[in-house]
Amino acid sequence: MRDTRESRLLLVLLIAIAFALITVDIRGGEDSPVDGARQAAATVFGPVENGVAAAVNPVGNAIGAVRDSGSRHNRIAALERENTALKQRLGSDDRNRSQVRELDKMLKRAGAGQYGIKGAQVIAIGAAQGFSWTVTIDMGGDDGIRRDMTVLNGDGLVGRVTTVAPRTSTVLLANDPGFTVGTRMEGSDELGFATGQGDRPLSVQLLNGKAKIKKGDRLVTFGSSKDKPFVPGVPVGEVVRVDPSGGDLTRTLSVRPFVGFTKLDIVGVVVEAPREDPRDTVLPPKPQPVPTPTVTVTVTPSPNADGNFDANGNAEPLPDTNVNANVDPNANPDPNANANANPRPNADPDAGPGDDGQAADDQE
Repeated sequence: MRDTRESRLLLVLLIAIAFALITVDIRGGEDSPVDGARQAAATVFGPVENGVAAAVNPVGNAIGAVRDSGSRHNRIAALERENTALKQRLGSDDRNRSQVRELDKMLKRAGAGQYGIKGAQVIAIGAAQGFSWTVTIDMGGDDGIRRDMTVLNGDGLVGRVTTVAPRTSTVLLANDPGFTVGTRMEGSDELGFATGQGDRPLSVQLLNGKAKIKKGDRLVTFGSSKDKPFVPGVPVGEVVRVDPSGGDLTRTLSVRPFVGFTKLDIVGVVVEAPREDPRDTVLPPKPQPVPTPTVTVTVTPSPNADGNFDANGNAEPLPDTNVNANVDPNANPDPNANANANPRPNADPDAGPGDDGQAADDQE
């Protein structure tokens, strides 16, 4: 198209129409007049996204090859060799090992909360119908997926289903600015509402402005009426900042979500809510502090000059000696002067000052 005045006017008109549709869609919420067009677009583009994902997925190619092998009996041996080589390749592939770990973690979370889930894989990021934080998964209405179902993974809350096509579904992520979920604090049961802020931490408004909250406290979903769109007990995130209440009726927290929204792969759609609120049981155990090492000092007794020990194995003390130095106070200090040292056992404490002289007289 040539750059003319008419083409520029047409471009401006199309942009204006797009923004008008976006505004109507946002204000309409669940009853948006363009919801039918969104579902039609998901129906058209969903199979294309699913086909592209299947084309680049080695696991999907392996399943397709095994499925087609039933009508090709003459190639069974060749397919078996190819499958063996493929299994060896997948066994050493880091991506597939990562998927196995994610699936295992998700199943443990679902088991702890007694959630009935259906596993799905993220096949596209973002939606063709808007500018929200969304992903497309490879399961839809034909698989039992319905709108307003909770989506989680092995770390916690991922989001909720907003649009369902026959074979694909669109999930609004929990960090989207239009996303809101009721929350409950671990232990204290303080209630609030978490709102997404894009690539920043979630903003949580606590209903109790005087609630005692500290950094490191964790939150789970409070649950919705009839468990839609949210089931209770799904881990949400951890408090990283507590704003001063300032006497307000509510209190604002910054919460780091447990889920990394930029690296989603395996997710689970909750198709059956738990019979009872799991409360805090789905939260992972808190990390234990590293214990401070204790220093132990061992003292080994040294033997006396004779190498004798007493009955308890302790060294006998050395005999005490008294040293008498006879120095004339009027004499000049002489470095070569000799001091007369008379070592002797300790005197009897009951003896008088003249006992020593008397003993010397007696010996003479």
